[in-house]
Amino acid sequence: MSSSRDQLPLLASCFLFALAIQAMLPTSSASLQVGFYGCKCPKVEEIVRNVVYKAVAKNPREGAGLIRLFFHDCFVRGCDASVLLDPTRSNPTTEKTFPPNNSLEGFDVIDEAKAAVEHHCPGVVSCADIIAFAARDSAKFLGNISYAIPSGRRDGRVSTAAEALQSLPPPFFNLTQLKANFASKGLSVDDLVTLSGAHSVGDSHCSSFSSRLSPQDPSMNPSFAALLRRKCPSTASSSPHVDQDIVTPNKLDNQYYKNVKAHKVLFTSDQTLLSSPQTAALVTSYATNPIAWEAKFGAAMVKLGYVGVLTGNQGEVRKTCRVVN
Repeated sequence: MSSSRDQLPLLASCFLFALAIQAMLPTSSASLQVGFYGCKCPKVEEIVRNVVYKAVAKNPREGAGLIRLFFHDCFVRGCDASVLLDPTRSNPTTEKTFPPNNSLEGFDVIDEAKAAVEHHCPGVVSCADIIAFAARDSAKFLGNISYAIPSGRRDGRVSTAAEALQSLPPPFFNLTQLKANFASKGLSVDDLVTLSGAHSVGDSHCSSFSSRLSPQDPSMNPSFAALLRRKCPSTASSSPHVDQDIVTPNKLDNQYYKNVKAHKVLFTSDQTLLSSPQTAALVTSYATNPIAWEAKFGAAMVKLGYVGVLTGNQGEVRKTCRVVN
């Protein structure tokens, strides 16, 4: 075992590195940085990646769920892990209780990753950063999309279903509504179209798009609508699941944009991307150039990860992701 004296050079190196990074940042900058935990918890990203890869290899839906979890977290109060908080007696209506969030997946994976990280580095790594790492790792596993995610987020202490209702874009939004929703988070129209590509993985309850089937939405491909009606019988006592991309359902790829062009997508919020020249041109570009979309998807995920972050002494680092300290 190394002595404290043996660790002094490493500690000094970490301190000087932190000072150098801080000196380069503007005072108004949200102090996120790639390798934020390099000194305090150097193996954190490896630990999270191992947990995520194990879960996604077993069930690809977990990867889609983790990407969606990141989006739902960042769009409500910013990327602060507020989506993970369980309801309590004093706060019975957290974001988890908002009906569209009932179908979120990946909570158990985040719990497992947090427990593994706490074992190595107790009280250091935020749940918000673990969500960001897990989404990035899912994109790598499902689509071989690589990007470095800055970290240094802190966990929030507030979570309400009412704010989820106000902040999350529903599947029936048109393009004007989507633009306004994304703009309120500092995200551009390009970001909107690029991040929509995450709908190439995962599935949806029939209830989320059944209004497009009866009567049939004229913007939906008739054969696709017929397929969905077979998969979503109106007599069903429950709401079955349907893959968002029936061509490559477990691969994060540009097939989504081909589906949009073919009018074979589930949601109004997907099909509406063809309703303006700007967004339709991006759809066509991504449908024909997967490499361009992959690069822009990674960049858009990094940008999303800056929305409303808590840093420095704001918020906290939770011991358990489901409850505030």
